Amino acid sequence: MGREEKKEVDWLRELCRGDTKLYDVLARTLYLDPKAAISKEDLGILIEEAEKSVKDDKFKEAVEKYGLALDKAIFEATQHQEEKERYIKTIQDLVSKSTQATQKLKEKAEKEGLAPYAADLERHIERYGFVSERIKDVMEVASHFYNETLEILREKERGEARRSARREERSEQEREEKGEEKRDKKRDKERREERLEGDREEEREKKREKETGEERRKKILEERK
Repeated sequence: MGREEKKEVDWLRELCRGDTKLYDVLARTLYLDPKAAISKEDLGILIEEAEKSVKDDKFKEAVEKYGLALDKAIFEATQHQEEKERYIKTIQDLVSKSTQATQKLKEKAEKEGLAPYAADLERHIERYGFVSERIKDVMEVASHFYNETLEILREKERGEARRSARREERSEQEREEKGEEKRDKKRDKERREERLEGDREEEREKKREKETGEERRKKILEERK
């Protein structure tokens, strides 16, 4: 686990405020990069595909598709607070249907003598039950986690764009300088200092981004208290 991943896991643990069960469930539910991990397919289409798999008695496929739909519904709910109640009903419905499909798959696994697989499916069912019972807590923590995670990703993108622009500017300057026939020592020294200052500014900027993120997290934790 990289430092960034560990930081996000620690942040999730703080948001759960000592609630071990809540943390265990959400650590298996939330993503460090939701935009990359969560399906781009429309939520309605994901649900339709899952329901079709159930009708075709393809319960393993149905469980997987319901999982994709549930992940997307939780994420979208955190990004559309004005529709929170509607999304909660959708999530509750998905949890119920996921549980039924998983139960069917578990029964099949037991008949085929696949005890370890059946036990794993039973744990899935337990997590679905927890999400259903603690939906408000799940959504509150997920909202804080995803909003903070997305803001960190945006800061990284903005910072990288600025750093890339500066590197390109310096590269262009260096290309122009290579075409010059004469260079004096004073200008060489100034250019080296400019490059060093650019590097130092990048370090300061990264430090500011880190401090801003830490301050924002502290504020969120204070609000949750």
